[in-house]
Amino acid sequence: MRNLLLAAPAALALAGCTASSEMQASQAAEAQKDLAAVLGDRVAGAPRDCISVTDSDGPQIIDDHTIVYKPLGRTVWRNDLGASCPGLRPYTTLIVEVHGSQLCRNDRFRVLDPGSSIPSAYCMFGKFTPYEKAK
Repeated sequence: MRNLLLAAPAALALAGCTASSEMQASQAAEAQKDLAAVLGDRVAGAPRDCISVTDSDGPQIIDDHTIVYKPLGRTVWRNDLGASCPGLRPYTTLIVEVHGSQLCRNDRFRVLDPGSSIPSAYCMFGKFTPYEKAK
């Protein structure tokens, strides 16, 4: 009987891991779908350190390490963070420290969850990769 009682928590823990890994896989698939929808048939260019803040209508958060700035023109800018940013997910708010008129690699930002007033720890942007429609 004692072995049966010990086996129950282990089985529950494994079930929790399975549910968690299924949820992570589902979130990753959704992020890839969102990214594909934004980039469409655009082609990647050479990554850059900075982009103009005025050339975009703001960020779209894809997942905890990918942010896309949609164009006012024809270029979509993808930023792959150097490390994942805890709490960064769609529908969170970015609090970005902008110095001048450009947003650059290693500029810092924080994440604010909906309904919260306490932002996350600092995260940093990576390089910005331009995606443009093929000519």
